[in-house]
Amino acid sequence: SSRVSPTQLACPLDLGCHSVIYSVLNQRRGHVIGEEQRPGTPLYNIKAYLPVMESFGFTAVLRAATAGQAFPQSVFDHWQQFTGNPLEAGTKANQIALNIRKRKGLSAELPDLDRYMDKL
Repeated sequence: SSRVSPTQLACPLDLGCHSVIYSVLNQRRGHVIGEEQRPGTPLYNIKAYLPVMESFGFTAVLRAATAGQAFPQSVFDHWQQFTGNPLEAGTKANQIALNIRKRKGLSAELPDLDRYMDKL
């Protein structure tokens, strides 16, 4: 399973940064769940779900892509089952598992199950 955080993004209406926000969210496996204009302000709120693993560095990428006009606010929301088999080479789940292993300083290849079997 993977952790999902709802991310609330705000940007000025007149800058047209919505398409850039959608692009950045799509690159990071995010899903928009709502949009609304903040009453009395020129700001537009976009609410989205973003996997926690994809949120690392998200703020910097988003602010760079929107020239500092959009700013996110994230909190943990729920767990969601990740589809795919992490043991099948070439799948997105496998790529994510390998990236996590690399980040944690583990060997790049997934260990064989016999490594964990009793040797008695």
